[in-house]
Amino acid sequence: MSSPERDDPPLTLVLVGPMAAGKTSVGRKVARLLEVPFSDTDKRIAAVHGPIPQIFAEHGEPYFRELERAAVAAAVSDGGVVSLGGGAVTDAATRALLTRHPVVFLTVSPEAVSRRIGGTGRPLLTGDDDPLERWRRIFEERRGWYEEVADLTVDTSRTPMRMLAERIAAWRKEQE
Repeated sequence: MSSPERDDPPLTLVLVGPMAAGKTSVGRKVARLLEVPFSDTDKRIAAVHGPIPQIFAEHGEPYFRELERAAVAAAVSDGGVVSLGGGAVTDAATRALLTRHPVVFLTVSPEAVSRRIGGTGRPLLTGDDDPLERWRRIFEERRGWYEEVADLTVDTSRTPMRMLAERIAAWRKEQE
């Protein structure tokens, strides 16, 4: 059995999509199936800089996007399955970086999201208007960017996460 060359890049798979699409849940399962590490860029940011709602409140969204751009670059460099925050694709430099990696766009219906977002404390869903309506607006604003970077699109609305993970892992293995 041969071992990988030292200079071989690590297997990488990036998951993008809107809030509540299941990027973290599916990502963990895909990583286990591919036997690679899993990384969530939002968790990387929070571990170093504190809770994301606090970053938004104290420093604003542009500052958060700078932190996110650096976290995405570090995560894809490390390899494995990388789950990006829903807004990571709004940054042109991040989108350019993603062109060098296999990317799966996890999409989801508003009906499925309404069951998933209750009480989540997501900073972009706070405000006086309906959180689901705000989610729809944000998703429509970003949909083109998700599609731009995606090599594969998978709907997470109704299919069990395990089946989705198996499909995505099989697709990624075919890319080798």
